[in-house]
Amino acid sequence: MALPLRIEYPGAWYHVMNRTVNRNQRFSESDDYELFIKALKEACDLFYVYIPLIVL
Repeated sequence: MALPLRIEYPGAWYHVMNRTVNRNQRFSESDDYELFIKALKEACDLFYVYIPLIVL
């Protein structure tokens, strides 16, 4: 079943998560992690998105 459409408006906050199945390790190499962070930063700049860093 598809999720309902998200209501979008300027200045809205959205909760975004990056999870794996069974809490497996996300990245096997540190280079993969660095590439992911670089791509995420570029996407944020491109789409004017702010992501506060929260590390648990």
